[in-house]
Amino acid sequence: MLSRIACFGGVYSNYLALASALADARRRGVDALYCLGDLGAFGPHPDRVFPLLHEHNVLCLRGNYDDSVGRGLDDCQCGYTDPRDNHFAQLSYDYTLSRTSAENRRWLCTLPAQRRLRLGPFEVLFCHGSPRKVNEFLWESTTPTHFLELLAADHHADVLLATHTGIRWQRELSGGRRFVNVGVLGRPENDGRTNVWYLLLEHSPQTGLRAEFVPIEYDYRRLAAEMREEGLPEEFQETIMTGWWTTCLEILPSKERRRGRD
Repeated sequence: MLSRIACFGGVYSNYLALASALADARRRGVDALYCLGDLGAFGPHPDRVFPLLHEHNVLCLRGNYDDSVGRGLDDCQCGYTDPRDNHFAQLSYDYTLSRTSAENRRWLCTLPAQRRLRLGPFEVLFCHGSPRKVNEFLWESTTPTHFLELLAADHHADVLLATHTGIRWQRELSGGRRFVNVGVLGRPENDGRTNVWYLLLEHSPQTGLRAEFVPIEYDYRRLAAEMREEGLPEEFQETIMTGWWTTCLEILPSKERRRGRD
């Protein structure tokens, strides 16, 4: 029976952060590794992510980006509504699609939209945006607890794990249930710090369920240099170097946006 797992979302082609997170999780003796999708986007060299995932037997989901790249769709299905956000999302998507091999695109099409496991007595459900919609944004400031309770009940889950927003958070629900947005590895959290995050989830009879967010340092200067060499937007490079978002800001609710530098 599993007792400790590592879980992360939004790799966004950041193979350097992925390698650091995998090494850290292995040092902590996790029983299994899970990725909640969006392997490509934003960063350089998307094909460098796949060997790491296979080598470490990471169990992956199909996020909106993975679905689009795998099927060769016209856009990333990211769910943005602002024209500027969509402009940069399209630049990112076109780059990723053109540089993901046919073999890796076929593999993306095999990934499930959800996964489940038992962690001690808890039924854990992994999804990308939410259990009902792959690109649904669940923000800490705007998502009511009663809605999370309903999602957990409707989908028969004690623990719901999601990503997609790019900002980690968690909330305890009634009956010992919990919702956790695991954050992303691909870019920092719009807080002026260059590190990224993954989730360590464990259960023991002594301590019960524990969800710990683990910060990951990596060679962000090297990533930014490779982004520049690949002709990716300067705005993306600035985010990696400063820890502040320069794109995808319009989708943020007002409370999350006030935490940024603007």
